[in-house]
Amino acid sequence: MYLGRVIGNVVASQKMAGLEGQILLLVQPLDEHQKPCGPKEVAVDTVKAGPGNLVYLVGSREAALALQQTFVPVDAAIVGIVDDLEVQV
Repeated sequence: MYLGRVIGNVVASQKMAGLEGQILLLVQPLDEHQKPCGPKEVAVDTVKAGPGNLVYLVGSREAALALQQTFVPVDAAIVGIVDDLEVQV
């Protein structure tokens, strides 16, 4: 599980079976201090997140399991919206 910030929408005129009706968002992965870490990625939205939201995501096989149809080719899925973040050093 990792943090990210939604920075935009992705529009796809054609999608794989199982992804019809799913919302795709562009996300910038973040470290624990909310600094960008890694390249931007496309994630399936399972929680109705929007631009600017701080979210947490799952990747790899867990991303596919976040969808109702579990054998869908996705690498990242948004599974929660972060209300507050406190980092203890």
